[in-house]
Amino acid sequence: MIDKNDIEFASPLEIKQFQEQLLVKAIDYLATRSPFYRKMFADTGIDPHSIRTIEDLTRLPFTTKKDLQTYNEDFLCCDRSEIIDFVTTSGTLGLPVTFACTEKDLQRLAFNEFKSFSCAGITKDNVVQIMTTIDKCFMAGLAYFLGLRKLGAGIIRVGNGIPELQWDTINRLKPDTIMCVPSFILRLIEYAEEHGIDYRASSIKRIIGIGEGLRDQNFELNMLGRKIKEKWDVELFATYSSTEMGATFSECPCGCGGHLHPELLIVEIIGDDDKPVPDGQSGEVVITSLGVEGMPLLRFRTGDIAAKKTEQCACGRNSYRLTPLLGRKNNMLKVKGTTLYPPAINDVLDNADYVQNYVIMVQNSEAGTDDVVVLMGLKYQPPFDAIKDIKDRFRSRLRVAPKVEIRPAEEIHAINYPAKSRKPIKFIDKRNAGK
Repeated sequence: MIDKNDIEFASPLEIKQFQEQLLVKAIDYLATRSPFYRKMFADTGIDPHSIRTIEDLTRLPFTTKKDLQTYNEDFLCCDRSEIIDFVTTSGTLGLPVTFACTEKDLQRLAFNEFKSFSCAGITKDNVVQIMTTIDKCFMAGLAYFLGLRKLGAGIIRVGNGIPELQWDTINRLKPDTIMCVPSFILRLIEYAEEHGIDYRASSIKRIIGIGEGLRDQNFELNMLGRKIKEKWDVELFATYSSTEMGATFSECPCGCGGHLHPELLIVEIIGDDDKPVPDGQSGEVVITSLGVEGMPLLRFRTGDIAAKKTEQCACGRNSYRLTPLLGRKNNMLKVKGTTLYPPAINDVLDNADYVQNYVIMVQNSEAGTDDVVVLMGLKYQPPFDAIKDIKDRFRSRLRVAPKVEIRPAEEIHAINYPAKSRKPIKFIDKRNAGK
């Protein structure tokens, strides 16, 4: 049931005015409570009370991941006695960062996921099997649980991995929705086919993907999404979120980008010149959190590349949407003069039936360019040269081909799923290893 009183259905002007009211409160809070931002305002000579509109934000410096790593405790805006949950980032691009959450912050997380699940059409009548960890200081797993609990939906907390356990639980408890990393769906399907499980006749009708894209920039299913859909005709929903945001961009059934929840974030898209780009143009996602009590952020550079879509969605929402991520700014590759991002390489590999798993490794070459090597494990030995075939696929799609090596699938699996990781590792960047 869609709530037409939701701010996401208000006019773009009303949404902007609503966000600016929250921005004023957020700036005043930071200027009063945050050691890091109090120093920033003092050092720059900017009067925090002069920041009253979204356009005013461009006068302020950015907050970076390095700031969070170096001055972590200075971002805390409350007494430690008010902290009831500590979470950490996954450390994808460096050392993990700790975030401290108050009771109000956990309620905000619950509200975020309540809205995100509702956006995907989930109600209290649904049963959701969560195939992600809720431990290891993982914010997302806890947020999913809190959001579904607020929604009143049934929750099955199985955790990540172990296809046998996942299928046993599906067959016993009959969830209609599963939430997991999309590439794990292929492992579920493979396990089902190998063990005679009729997965197409299972109770599952909807899959919500996290951590990996399912669509391209035109909102069509990408190779991974198509591969899943061809095997298993279920509804697919993609999401985009991060610990730093404490919020999620979730697709509605129209599948045309992740909707902003205006109560939680202000988003800017900036270009290489650090200035906002026109709507619809790709750039780095910069967020200002709204309503966070423990460690709110102001103009935080996520490093993710996407674009805003501001026209009204077919679902009726006027809150702007983000396109699927092109990649991470720091992960941009230069392969033989061609610029691309790892997801483009993933897309080719995900569409090769004989590829079991893979990891992309990049380091500096002697010539000062990016030396990219794809290590792939084979599901079976095809009746042709697998390396030549995958390189031809790269050239056809990307115009260039990285180096390719075949390794035992077990070796690749150990790289993809190290003991301490909460997400599959498919990209390893060694370019700055010595710095």
